[in-house]
Amino acid sequence: MAETSIDSLKAVLAQKRASAEAQGQAIRFLKASGASPSEVESTLNSLKAMKVEVEVLSKELNSRVSENGGGNRDAFRQGVVNALERRLFYIPSFKIYRGVAGLYDYGPPGCAVKSNVLGFWREHFVLVENMLEVDCPCVTPEVVLKASGHVDKFTDLMVKDEKTGTCYRADHLLKDFCKDKLEKDLTLPEEKAMEYKRVMATLDDLSAKELGSKLKEYGIVAPDTKNPLSDPYPFNLMFATSIGPSGLSPGYMRPETAQGIFVNFKDLYYYNGNKLPFAAAQIGQAFRNEISPRQGLLRVREFTLAEIEHFVDPDDKSHPKFKDVSNLEFFMYPRDEQKEAKPFKKLQLGDAVKKGIINNETLGYFMGRTYLFMTSLGIDKERLRFRQHMANEMAHYAADCWDAEIESSYGWIECVGIADRSAYDLRAHTEKSGVQLVAQEKFAEPREVEKLVITPSKKEVGLVFKGNQKKVIEALEVMKEAEAMEVKANLEAKGEVEFFVCTLGQSVTLTKNMVSISKEKKKEHQKVFTPSVIEPSFGIGRIIYCLFEHSFYTRPNKAGDEQCNVFKFPPLVAPIKCTVFPLIQKPEYEEVAKLISKALTRARISHKIDITGTSIGKRYARTDELGVPFAITVDSSNSVTVRERDSKDQVRVSVDEVAAVVKDVTDGDSTWADILSRYPLHSSSSSDE
Repeated sequence: MAETSIDSLKAVLAQKRASAEAQGQAIRFLKASGASPSEVESTLNSLKAMKVEVEVLSKELNSRVSENGGGNRDAFRQGVVNALERRLFYIPSFKIYRGVAGLYDYGPPGCAVKSNVLGFWREHFVLVENMLEVDCPCVTPEVVLKASGHVDKFTDLMVKDEKTGTCYRADHLLKDFCKDKLEKDLTLPEEKAMEYKRVMATLDDLSAKELGSKLKEYGIVAPDTKNPLSDPYPFNLMFATSIGPSGLSPGYMRPETAQGIFVNFKDLYYYNGNKLPFAAAQIGQAFRNEISPRQGLLRVREFTLAEIEHFVDPDDKSHPKFKDVSNLEFFMYPRDEQKEAKPFKKLQLGDAVKKGIINNETLGYFMGRTYLFMTSLGIDKERLRFRQHMANEMAHYAADCWDAEIESSYGWIECVGIADRSAYDLRAHTEKSGVQLVAQEKFAEPREVEKLVITPSKKEVGLVFKGNQKKVIEALEVMKEAEAMEVKANLEAKGEVEFFVCTLGQSVTLTKNMVSISKEKKKEHQKVFTPSVIEPSFGIGRIIYCLFEHSFYTRPNKAGDEQCNVFKFPPLVAPIKCTVFPLIQKPEYEEVAKLISKALTRARISHKIDITGTSIGKRYARTDELGVPFAITVDSSNSVTVRERDSKDQVRVSVDEVAAVVKDVTDGDSTWADILSRYPLHSSSSSDE
């Protein structure tokens, strides 16, 4: 058994389980057909023996998986986090006071990586796409977030440990339970596995009552104490505050940066010459009072968002530059494949838009640009996918949504959301503020157009639905033409109709006096409309953490008795581009090192000079762990060596040229292979740690 492979064990176990199930059916048949007690007992004993075999095989399989790397993800993650904290990439905030969950400080190398990622984001999106960048306050008046729906709807379902009062996010407990069972219980029956997968796929559909029932059904308790849990109830994730000393002007720390762009639409549209399409961008802090922060930088209470709001005519969502990305091929996970539990696969972006898998060209364009952004940072393209939202995940007004997910030791992590939000946000702020957030298109000649006119009666709707009046009216106003005409036909034929209100999660009965629906022909000299919004939203902290994991590896030192940590950051995001080392402590070498440092500073290349007497091998190892891609070693007064981190190859370059060589390769104008072809390879025993 010791030499049996894991795959063979799985096959044997499946066979034994099938035999046991067949034996169980045989017993039921014998009992139903009135077989003798001795015959039933003999068959039952065989079944018991089979179950013992199944149990033994199950334990052996679980043990074997553990021995062959079942805990590798946790061990790998711990290695990454230890290196990050030791080298001060990030640390828990307020550490000397035992810290606060969900708050972290970036140290010097972490700040540099973050600054480089944001700098490249600005270049890749704001500069290339001619976006309008804004910077809005973090403190937001309540009225703004009331209009956007955050005050009423920005909630998660929470449960409490009934004895200690510790709070947990209910859907996370259920998701973790199902995920744990699917990953670790290798003997899980197929029916049960499918059930757990269905639960995970429909988590967002579950009401508080349904979620509570599942927690009880699976016997889920508080993870830390094993105490019973309360029933789930909603908790608003925004940090509340008051603006001014009176306390009469309530506000919140913004949960996203997007609302600052929406409320400035009118001025931005004017600044852009009253032309569409255009995009506005914002980088800034956002705040969410997470119920139970965990997973390091992946789920925190204060974080950096980089968001784009691309405003476009809802009748024309083509993009003039779509052809630039249409041939890209990358992993996509359309909702149809998810429904059928099929694996994700590589699709060509142009084909996906053509076939209607992706709703429109503008959405597809930003997916392609996001893919290029991520892979340029150093994210492994084989561990990056774009997953389409299931119908139950999308807001009722959204046309299509995709998440860029990166695989990490925690599983697939949503790092970018790319959504076609339709015209919901601008309409909501128009209604609440009374300011028309619209665009105009002037026609060369007047056009006769047929317009759908939906006019709800606020009085009649309010009398029947009272507190739900607004939700019913909103649902009526956003009806598409086909649905609206069907409602009209039913009202005229029957006097009433069942109408589903997404925000209520149920159907309501409308009567003829509650809404007027008609089509009117008009001559128009211009089209006035509320623009649709395509919104790519980047969680910078999540991207950076996944980049840390994708860049981390270990390799043995020269003696082979120790593993050295390395972060293989591309020069684009490396916290320090190069280091300068005198080979030995010698005044003339130190002077050359200082001259090179000045040249690097003039070339605006971040670097670190180290004139300590530590061995060159140890200095290389220290900088490898910081992810520094190049090291300049001064071993003469007229030439130096340049070492590349991952290959450990070195070339010899003159002192006068070295700053230009490093700038050339860190700016991406040349590759390391180009440098190797231009300069002589240097071989030294000290080059290999």
